[in-house]
Amino acid sequence: MAEHPAPIGLDITTVNDIREIGREDWQRFAGETNPLVGYDFLEALEASGCVTRETGWQSSHLKLYRDGRWIGVAPAYRKYHSMGEYVFDWAWADAWQRHGVPYYPKLLIAVPFTPCQGPRLLLSDADRDSLDGQQLHQVLDTLLERLQVHSWHLLFPDQRDQEILAAPGSLRRTGCQFHWFNDHYRSFDDFLARLTSRKRKSIRKERRLVAEQGIGFREWRGDELPDDVLDDFFLFYSATYLKRGQRPYLNLLFFRLLAERLGPRLRILTATRGGQRIAAALFIMGEDTLFGRYWGCLEEYSHLHFETCYYQGIDLAIREGLARFDAGAQGEHKLVRGFEPVITHSWHNVAHPGFREAVARFCEEEASEVRAYREAALEALPFRQEDS
Repeated sequence: MAEHPAPIGLDITTVNDIREIGREDWQRFAGETNPLVGYDFLEALEASGCVTRETGWQSSHLKLYRDGRWIGVAPAYRKYHSMGEYVFDWAWADAWQRHGVPYYPKLLIAVPFTPCQGPRLLLSDADRDSLDGQQLHQVLDTLLERLQVHSWHLLFPDQRDQEILAAPGSLRRTGCQFHWFNDHYRSFDDFLARLTSRKRKSIRKERRLVAEQGIGFREWRGDELPDDVLDDFFLFYSATYLKRGQRPYLNLLFFRLLAERLGPRLRILTATRGGQRIAAALFIMGEDTLFGRYWGCLEEYSHLHFETCYYQGIDLAIREGLARFDAGAQGEHKLVRGFEPVITHSWHNVAHPGFREAVARFCEEEASEVRAYREAALEALPFRQEDS
């Protein structure tokens, strides 16, 4: 779409390739706090062919202008399916189809394949503070006709974005994830000391059972990563999808580009047994958050998943002094391991007025259920009573 900054007020244009914006300009707005919204991560998705029109992800990144001045960017895509999003709207799409109304394409403002909270509206502090949420919704709505899409969806925004997006009458969905928080722990044992005796013993037993199977671990930085380690990681990662009869979303080239570009911010943890690598997990480090992103194994071993993805991740977060560990979507099994329930948010709008009313009712009912679920989950946390 041709650029046409509005002389007055807020306006948004789109580009079909992040390289049209360029690394320097994108990073000027994105900063270095969260690499998942950084140019290197997003451009690697495009350069590797994981995000293309053919895969159902047509890049349509937003450029935000106010009074003709460029004030920000946002990662965005025209979507032709709902895979790889983790805010599930399959039922909405089915309802549209049953009534003969097209649901796709839609505009998705999100990080592909990444159910992690973070900034989506990449703006300077001054422009963020003065941005009117109601006006932002109105301008996003104008994109529906301009891009010939039927709805827009903004997924997993952080708290600062939520403050802008929470305009009267907007459609907000809520969900629940489980995150681990670092209460100035000096070691894993220091964390365990916060748990009830029964849960503490249970976790120690799980870790001991992994060690008794002869399994050891090694951590690799992205800038020191041998090719064979990355090859093995990709084999394990692919296996997690193939076991379910699905093709993996990401390819080996993407992970190679990511390791080269993120360097020490990318860590791969490998599990070995009998001198052979048997499993691996990939982590990405932000300024204050560890993101647990991908994992895989070829054979099942007792408690290996919990150890590789969660306990080793907690160890890493403590060593690096990170405040939070976001290990991905879903997973009630994280609760008894000290991961706390966190409400997530997404914002939506649909062009069809009748369906918009139905979606609004659905979101309201769902939010009540999610809040009740979170309250029940808080009661099930394994921390000692005096610490709760």
